[in-house]
Amino acid sequence: MDLHYEQVYKWGEEQLESADIAEAKLDARLLLEYVCGTDRNTLLIHGDREVSEKEYEYYVNYIVERKKHVPLQYITGVQEFMGLEFAVNKHVLIPRQDTEILVEEVMRHLHDGMHILDMCTGSGCILLSLLYYSNDCTGIGMDISQDALSVARENADKLKTLKNGLNVEFVQSDLFEQLEKNEEDGDKCQFEIIVSNPPYIKSDVIETLMPEVREYEPHSALDGKEDGLFFYRKIIERAGDYLAGGGELFFEIGYDQAADVKAMMEEAGYAEVEVVKDFAGLDRVVHGILNKSAV
Repeated sequence: MDLHYEQVYKWGEEQLESADIAEAKLDARLLLEYVCGTDRNTLLIHGDREVSEKEYEYYVNYIVERKKHVPLQYITGVQEFMGLEFAVNKHVLIPRQDTEILVEEVMRHLHDGMHILDMCTGSGCILLSLLYYSNDCTGIGMDISQDALSVARENADKLKTLKNGLNVEFVQSDLFEQLEKNEEDGDKCQFEIIVSNPPYIKSDVIETLMPEVREYEPHSALDGKEDGLFFYRKIIERAGDYLAGGGELFFEIGYDQAADVKAMMEEAGYAEVEVVKDFAGLDRVVHGILNKSAV
């Protein structure tokens, strides 16, 4: 049978709409482009393009997956972030545009040659973006999940082909555990920047999230325990031991967590603690400078 591009797209759109997929039109188009290696102009200008049986077979399979609310990015295996393409799978959170606010804020304070620690690194998108867009900086990304670190290393290898000299290491660690072990062996790490987008959703809120998040993204990367602040407390408690004098700590936060995180940082001796809003006007980032004399 003859299958034409626009006809196949319309079928995919109808299928996704029937499953209450919020972005049915967009996702149907993106999946077809992914399968056919085309772009959005194909639908506009070449709607009569013939779709092969193999392309159609793949498309049907992907539409079926998306109807189950499997995130689009887990189907295609990629997500754009900070103008770069990152590999993603079920072991890592999908990078979100809101997190670009965190990266951009760190970059405002980042100078050449700085040493960066990214705690709860996941796909590595935060740390790798910072290193890609800076000069002579080095970084360590830490995560408790070895599966997540495999994705981060894959992303690092890909970016190293685009930028020579990308100096990064990914280490499995339960928060600062590995740094503490290194310190016991006489190897003291100091960083000018510590950045983290930790799990911060309250445990009892996770079940209320959209199915794409609730059913498919890793709970360990979402769950901030009872009040959502567990990992902020843990990181703030130890970050000062690994920040150089005048070093800065940066967090992404939930929209209602700014006051709590700001207060915890100030209590721990951080000065000039600021809250930064995202494009929707919601609190998104908290950061401050470590005042060693106050610790």
